Order: sequence, then structure tokens, then C-alpha cells
Amino acid sequence: MSVADYAARNRLTVSVTGIIVVVLLLGGAATLFDFPGDELVTVGAFQRALQSAMPIALAAIGGLYAEKSGVFNIGLEGFMIFGALTGAAVPWLLAGGGAVTQGDLWVGLLAAVVVCSLLTVAFAVLTVKYEANQIVAGLAVWFIGLGFGPFTATVIWGGVSSPSLPNIDAITVPVLSSIPVLGRLVFDSSPLIPLTVLLTVAAWVVLYRTRYGYWVRAAGENPSALDTAGVDVNRVRYATVVFSGAMAGLAGATLSIGIGSGFTGTGATIVDGRGWIAIVAYLFGNYNPIGTFLASLLFGAMDMLQIQLQTIGISLPGSITGLFPYVAVLVVLTLIGYTRVPAAVGESYDTEE
Repeated sequence: MSVADYAARNRLTVSVTGIIVVVLLLGGAATLFDFPGDELVTVGAFQRALQSAMPIALAAIGGLYAEKSGVFNIGLEGFMIFGALTGAAVPWLLAGGGAVTQGDLWVGLLAAVVVCSLLTVAFAVLTVKYEANQIVAGLAVWFIGLGFGPFTATVIWGGVSSPSLPNIDAITVPVLSSIPVLGRLVFDSSPLIPLTVLLTVAAWVVLYRTRYGYWVRAAGENPSALDTAGVDVNRVRYATVVFSGAMAGLAGATLSIGIGSGFTGTGATIVDGRGWIAIVAYLFGNYNPIGTFLASLLFGAMDMLQIQLQTIGISLPGSITGLFPYVAVLVVLTLIGYTRVPAAVGESYDTEE
């Protein structure tokens, strides 16, 4: 086993251990306050946690790739807003005021990916070619999304939020859906859940088992060595940044038409901080897609805890339950402490002649 493979496995072990610690802490708290665990932890609760984790995991995996190559895409939240808006607007426009079909929704999902990919081309040119400050550029994307999203919604629908839209239907796979627990979670649910799992596995395979994945890691760790080997460092960075935008667009559309019922432009919009949580998720996952998915699942569970508490008759103020995901973030950051970021993150690179 190479040193890189050993380090990757060790980082994943740390991530999984951290998640187990958080789960044990939650279990201890549930026992302390005498919560009915058999009613709190159900297949339905886990399914809702998976749905809530999808947008976080998708955006996090994209951001992970960009940062591994040396570009910190702090604009994930903004790109998710654009994705959520596009995902809702395109099906509504295609329907022409009539009933939105499932085909329209899938076209909207694809449109969100394309639009955000094009937007991140501009972001990549600014940060890679023109060497703009990555933090400033990312924050600018976020602020533009916060303003442009509700404004565009007002132009299209006459208000900052869209009308209620259908979401992508669940798909039931014969035979496989009858598998205990797993069948209901994966084979009798939104098709975006297995899609997210497949993208997570594919992201891990590409990053740690292919030559291109080695290039991505080298671009963020030792770009001069990669350049010496004859690989265009900036081309690798362009590709990963655009990929991060595509994944953020998919994540946003997943929120608005995958598990939601349209675009919400009030407050922090329908995205509501999930882009920032995605950054924490891949840091907690130590830049490993699988660890990142597990961290996203933890945050998704915290996000859905309010609903699950209500199902067992425990009512807490919304101002308290809304803090659950952010409390989880603080606990996670405390547990993982320092995460080693790629050595060349934030540093521009001029190709050697």
C-alpha cells in the first residue's frame, strides 16, 4: 500500500470514528432525557435523513474536488441558490402555466447542472487565470445569489418564491424494494438517493484509484511537480472547479424539486446555509468522498430531528430545533480539531515554460 493510500484510509478512519462518537453522544443524550429510542430511530427517520443529506453531500463532493486541486470554492452556497432557482424555473416555464410533468422536472435538474457549470467557468477564469482572491470571489458569488435569486423569482413569478411545484417521484424497484430496511431506503424512494450514493462511490474511485485523481491531488499538493510531469495544472483546476459548480447546481435543484416543492427566496433562500455546511462536511470527511457522505448524513439527521421529535410527541420551539444542524457543526469541528488542507490551496500557479 502506498503512503497516499495509507493516508487516505487513515483519514477515512478518523472521519468514521468522529461520526461514531457523535452518534454515541446523541444516544447518551437520548437515554439521559428518556427519549423513546425505538420511536426516534426508525426506517422513516433514516429515509428523511438521507433525503436531507443529499444536497449537502452533492455540494460537498464538488467542493472537495475543487479544494483538492488547489481552489477553495467558498461560493458553494451561491451556486446552490442558482441551481435551486433554475431547477424550479425551467420546469415551470416548460409547462407554460399548465401541469408540470416528471419529464419537465428532470429537464430542470439537468438545466441546473448546465447553468451552474457555465457560471463556474467564469468563477474559474477569475480565480485560476486572473488569480483573483478565492475567498472574495466565492463570497461575491454568495451575495449575488442571495440578491439575484429572489429578484429573478420576482420577474418570473411575481414574488420571491415560486408557486408550489411537484417534486421528482419516488421509484419502486420490484423485488429489491422488498429487502428489509435497505429496500425501503434505497429501492423505494427518491431516485436521487441512489444517484447520490453512486456519485459518492464514483468520486472516491476517481480520486483514489485513477491517474486523473492523482493529478487532482497533485495539483493541490505539489503543482510544480505535476507541471514537470507534463500535466497542465491549471487545466486540472478548471475541470475540478466546473465540476464543483455542476454538483452544487444539482444539489440546489435537489432541494427545490427533488425533495422540496419549489424555490423559496425569503430569508437565506431555500438553501439556508447548506452550502456552508457542505464545506464543513468535506472537512470533517477529511477530503474523502465516503467520509464526506457520512458527515452529510449526520447533518441531515440533525436537520430532520425536529420532524422526528414531533412524531413521538415532543414539541420544541422552532428557534431551538433550527439550531440542531449548527450545534452538530460545532461538535464536529471540536472533535476533528485541525484538518490538514492541501498545501497549495488558494495559491495561483503559473505554468513553467
